[in-house]
Amino acid sequence: MNRCKLLREISEVQFAAWELHLYLDTHPSDLRAAALMNEYERKYDMLVRKYEEQFGPLTAGSGDSAEWLASPWPWEVVRCD
Repeated sequence: MNRCKLLREISEVQFAAWELHLYLDTHPSDLRAAALMNEYERKYDMLVRKYEEQFGPLTAGSGDSAEWLASPWPWEVVRCD
């Protein structure tokens, strides 16, 4: 999977997990929604690991602390339009 597609999928899964989290704030007894949120969180973690294996750290503090220096800077990355 290319970088842009992977970033988009990470964003989509993170959005869905957050929306379910907000829903569960007002519907804490909805076990189906809780299970779905957990599924999205697991998928998010898997996608982030996959991204970091292929392209380096996605967030500050992940991976080798100096690895970000060797990674492309935001203006060096091809746009995902």
